[in-house]
Amino acid sequence: MQNVLADLSVSITELKKNPTAVINEAGTSPVAILNNNRPTAYILPADTYEAILEAMEDHHLGRLAMERLEKERDLAIDVDINEL
Repeated sequence: MQNVLADLSVSITELKKNPTAVINEAGTSPVAILNNNRPTAYILPADTYEAILEAMEDHHLGRLAMERLEKERDLAIDVDINEL
């Protein structure tokens, strides 16, 4: 059985009948869309989706920075801050 990762869930049929009501009922929470009692999609508030994308981009950039740091560690020059 697949987990439903939302507090609110509706069937596709329910969603088709009145999508605005489903969105309004959810407020700031995600909604699981069920087909044959299995989650097939999730509806998220726009600001939540944007925050997820931003967090994913931050994570990707952090990993890229760490990879570059590891590759270029040998090229680093030791500097004494007192000599600057």
